[in-house]
Amino acid sequence: MLDIVVSFVELFVMVFNFLLIVRVVLSYIVARDNSLYAGVVNLTEPLLAPIRKILPPASAGIDWAPLVAFFALQGIVYVMRALIGG
Repeated sequence: MLDIVVSFVELFVMVFNFLLIVRVVLSYIVARDNSLYAGVVNLTEPLLAPIRKILPPASAGIDWAPLVAFFALQGIVYVMRALIGG
């Protein structure tokens, strides 16, 4: 049972991190009103908004929230694997 939960969390993290990468790439190549970009923003913003509240403002307008989220999610998977011995 625990293996199923860990597998689900790993799948979620993998998909979410992929969406984060897509969001960052699309932010450079498409207009903000693009429907694909808007959909990816809607999926990723619930996790990124709280991170932005914690992070201090960055100079030069760089948004570090996707990078922090990416590594935080990877850290969660790492801790879960360490706790179950996998």
